[in-house]
Amino acid sequence: MPFPITNPVQTAQQTPKHYGITSPISLVLPKELDLVLTQKLTEALKPFGVFEEELELQRRILVLGKLNTLVKEWIHEISESKNIPASLIENVGGKIFTFGSYRLGVHTKGADIDALCVAPRHVERSDFFTSFYDKLKEQEEVKDLRAVEEAFVPVIKLSFDGIEIDILFARLALQTIPENLDLRDDGLLKNLDIRCIRSLNGCRVTDEILHLVPNIENFRLTLRAIKLWAKRHNIYSNILGFLGGVSWAMLVARTCQLYPNAVASTLVHKFFLVFSKWEWPNPVLLKQPEDCNLNLPVWDPRVTPSDRYHLMPIITPAYPQQNSTYNVSVSTRNIMVEEFKQGLAITDEILQNKADWSKLFEAPNFFQKYKHYIVLLASAPTEKQHLEWVGLVESKIRILVGNLEKNEFITLAHVNPQSFPGPKEGIDKEEFSTMWVIGIDFKKMEASEHLNVDLTFDIQSFTDTVYRQAITSKMFEPDMKITVMHVKRKQLHQLLPDLVIVKRRKHSTEGLRGMNDSSVDLSLDSDNSMSMPSPTSTSSSAAVKSAHSASTHGSAGTTVSSDSQSKTEPSGGTAPVGAQGTTDNSASTPSSLGPPAGKRPGSTLQSEKEKKLKVEEESTSEEKATVQKEEQAPVETEAAVEGELKMETEMTELGADEKPPAQKMASADLSDVPLLPANPIPVLKNSIKLRLSR
Repeated sequence: MPFPITNPVQTAQQTPKHYGITSPISLVLPKELDLVLTQKLTEALKPFGVFEEELELQRRILVLGKLNTLVKEWIHEISESKNIPASLIENVGGKIFTFGSYRLGVHTKGADIDALCVAPRHVERSDFFTSFYDKLKEQEEVKDLRAVEEAFVPVIKLSFDGIEIDILFARLALQTIPENLDLRDDGLLKNLDIRCIRSLNGCRVTDEILHLVPNIENFRLTLRAIKLWAKRHNIYSNILGFLGGVSWAMLVARTCQLYPNAVASTLVHKFFLVFSKWEWPNPVLLKQPEDCNLNLPVWDPRVTPSDRYHLMPIITPAYPQQNSTYNVSVSTRNIMVEEFKQGLAITDEILQNKADWSKLFEAPNFFQKYKHYIVLLASAPTEKQHLEWVGLVESKIRILVGNLEKNEFITLAHVNPQSFPGPKEGIDKEEFSTMWVIGIDFKKMEASEHLNVDLTFDIQSFTDTVYRQAITSKMFEPDMKITVMHVKRKQLHQLLPDLVIVKRRKHSTEGLRGMNDSSVDLSLDSDNSMSMPSPTSTSSSAAVKSAHSASTHGSAGTTVSSDSQSKTEPSGGTAPVGAQGTTDNSASTPSSLGPPAGKRPGSTLQSEKEKKLKVEEESTSEEKATVQKEEQAPVETEAAVEGELKMETEMTELGADEKPPAQKMASADLSDVPLLPANPIPVLKNSIKLRLSR
């Protein structure tokens, strides 16, 4: 669909009408400095790969052309097989439409293409997933072909000549599909199946956005900048409760409507100005909603009570109007608003020539931002099961964030949209795992106040939800597991050695040597870890390769932390496991999320004692104090760190079949963190309990 390409500088006469539901805030024309800043913005974006080379763009057009031809051929064949009159077959049509970032013209290098196959009324959805699927399979350029027919929006995924494409299907109530079909026509929705309406929605919304902005080129450059900024600042993810591509596009489009003559450098600044001061939950609308009397559910808080609870509504401009941000939570909204304010401060500096655009795209270190983190690990025994399991777990993480932020002692739960490969359970057992990290801000306390924070219910309700859906959808397999643990900031580098910058401590860190990617151990800080496994088969734990490791006693015993366990039993808690060198198996409670597992034999202390002695010989007195203090973490005791929160954890062993993940660790003098035991530390009985004090 052709759109006018205009120069960045537009006159008021070229903008005869106002866009959106209000008059513009300003019609001021850009100055020479604005044009210079826009050029600098373009240059700043180039190193991030947000612009595609002309050759690559032509290849995409070629691939879409081939796909469009295949669709026409397929519909022609289907029409013949269904005895459609020859006079109609010649003009039956069929067409591939695009939507999303490609249609908006803001796709990046290597991005996939969202496409929609539109067919006439005699072509069934079942034909699309059978005969068209088979036709695609015959094409030598097509790889990784898979159909997801049972999805909320059914889709065929494939790689066509190296370009990833997702194809949706919509069957219109038309005899033929004309080449100039405008999908924005609301009349096309009459008598349509709900799946077809959902499939059409992406194209209809994208086309409306492009028709509702005064200058498409300015809109595109601004959107490229805002999308890059959002990704760099870890707030780009609809599924995790932030904003997805279409929501960011609508916010930028609204900014363009309010400043119709502004160029990209000004629009980026105005974007932060408008939305740092926006009075949520007032909705963002690009046009007045229209009712087409098709009885489809639309976003309307006057009619639908649940719509009144949406925190950051951004309403799609095409009928049926929907809120594209229903996943947003209190935490994610607060995080985004704070980022808008910081973006405004930075762009203020840029416009005053006090900073460069590169400052706006600097990625903050998420792993230094919070003192406490919840680490979530999803693992499965095969790659196929892992892909399905990770997709399900990720789609439910916002439930965990919602649970955490409702806890009276938590002020913020910030999930990093980027996931990371997780460590395996053992070197001899093939396992695929993915890890997410959630930053936690605890409530500020009065000087004398002590708080006991129990996250057990918050986490178990999340894991229950995931397992219940996995079982209901019949995708559950016995070795699919969820592991949740609490980790302090200074210990994160054991899980993410290449990503976490460890700040230099007061004591010497000269002995700290590098750890390779696979050399991490999930048992770190597992005083606050919690395994939520499905039924698992017994497997041998990986030995920890450490300069200070020692052999353990017992065939399947778990090593718990040293002397402090036999000496310390904090008030208000249960006796720590292995306090007398034995394990009370009666205290072992199987996970509520899977069938009961066997009990784990008694734990031993000797290896940790030997390890600690060696550490003491090599450490200075200051290092010694730090190591001793932190080695108390796996038991129920206060790990006092100056200026940080103290923690107290109640521990109970799980069964032998429910071992927490462990993996080899490279030889290193970890003077900044507790030395890890040779075998996994026992994890909690489905709970994370913290005692917080100043």
